[in-house]
Amino acid sequence: MATTKPESGAKVLIACEFSGIVRDAFARAGCDSWSCDLLPSEQPGNHIQADVLGVLDQGWDLMIAFPPCTHLAVSGARWFKDKKPQQEMAVTFVRRLWAAPIERIAIENPIGVLSTKFRKPDQIIQPWQFGHGETKATCLWLKNLPKLVPTKIVDGRTARVHREPPGPDRWKNRSRTYSGIADAMACQWRPDQKSGSHDHEKWSRKETTECATSETAAPRS
Repeated sequence: MATTKPESGAKVLIACEFSGIVRDAFARAGCDSWSCDLLPSEQPGNHIQADVLGVLDQGWDLMIAFPPCTHLAVSGARWFKDKKPQQEMAVTFVRRLWAAPIERIAIENPIGVLSTKFRKPDQIIQPWQFGHGETKATCLWLKNLPKLVPTKIVDGRTARVHREPPGPDRWKNRSRTYSGIADAMACQWRPDQKSGSHDHEKWSRKETTECATSETAAPRS
């Protein structure tokens, strides 16, 4: 288990990620990318097993956060009235992530109460826009980042995540980021490794298309 970060490359924090999918996408893009979660990483790689609130001030250039959606997603609306304290704690956690001393921040969550208790999302994306023929409406709240541009629109509108069968790993299987989305994030959001800056204007249609046809943007299961 890693507890510190090397002092090289653009420093990217993937908050509340145990799968390593987004972390590894940014690592392939040349970033000093670290995941952080209370759980150990499912894949070998740079991982901090701890409360992410304790590492927000460690000089990150970019943070992408996947706060737990158990008490936030609309899929659990039937139980909202019975878990108001847990919901308020979850919203407070999101606000603390958003207030982190990091220049560029993206927060991801399903459609839910954050739209009213935090603010409206900047973008809602679907897996089928990034090479996966499935549906899973995903909200993005963005700070100093451009909206994700779809990289590979495909047929298929299967609600596989929604139909995930009950079991001890159901929540894990429902929470993993699609590799096509992870690759798009790494390709379009990686900080400039020389200056630490991110040029929002550079994402012309031509460059986005080149990103979409690269190996890292190819859909994987």
